[in-house]
Amino acid sequence: MEKIIKIEGMHCKSCVRNITDELYSLRGIKSVKISLINNNAIINFDPRLITLEKIHTEIEKLGYSTDLGSKKKKSNNVLKALAYGIIPHIGCIGFIVGSVLGVTVLMQFFRPLLMSRYFFYGLIGLSLAFATVSVLLYLKNNELFSINGLKRKWKYVSITYGTTVGVNLTLFLIVFPMLANVSASTSGDQIIFGSADSLTLSVNIPCSGHAPLISEELRTIEGILEIRYSLPNKFTVKYDSGRTSINEILGLAVFRQYPATVLDESSGEQISNSQYSCCIN
Repeated sequence: MEKIIKIEGMHCKSCVRNITDELYSLRGIKSVKISLINNNAIINFDPRLITLEKIHTEIEKLGYSTDLGSKKKKSNNVLKALAYGIIPHIGCIGFIVGSVLGVTVLMQFFRPLLMSRYFFYGLIGLSLAFATVSVLLYLKNNELFSINGLKRKWKYVSITYGTTVGVNLTLFLIVFPMLANVSASTSGDQIIFGSADSLTLSVNIPCSGHAPLISEELRTIEGILEIRYSLPNKFTVKYDSGRTSINEILGLAVFRQYPATVLDESSGEQISNSQYSCCIN
């Protein structure tokens, strides 16, 4: 007798081998042909020696689900997809840890990278490329490298790319803005003389990933009391006018790469840092 059994929970050639080996070990099984793409097994067996229900039961014992019903095997594809989405951002994670812990050596390592306007564009491209290569290798290694195979594993592909996009959005919309403000926290400096003034800088950074760099550079100036970053490129700086000035703030080397504009909130006038070229030069 030949029967087609639907099987759910198969993900790779290893699953096929496990089921095939198990079925061939049963008395009465004549032939087994399993298709990953079609999610089924074509089984030829002797009904005098083994029943169809027994075959279903043995498959389900391995953790798979057949069309008779039963629990589906829990897949680790979600974890794999999460890993594929996170791995390209290991560098970012290192930068975050370094900033929070204040590891000077680590910050010095990342600073040249962050001084490039295209660093995070490249990182985003790398994460998408990594996800693509991972999906293609997965399909190829499991003999699913086809349109049907792609359709068969659409959930896996969706999770992989969805995780990658999700990690990017989380970094740029949540993590980096928070990190810029954590990095900018001061040690409780008090005003020695003069007065506490504030200004709002609009800095020409391509994305929020560069915000922690700006905050860290501002912190190097004595007299900076507080820095608050807000999306997309605004930095509110409170400073002791007796110890520093707008000229000194705009004279930071980082503003040569990422030009800053002071927003005069009282009059609405915008003063470009190019007006302070004597300081910058």
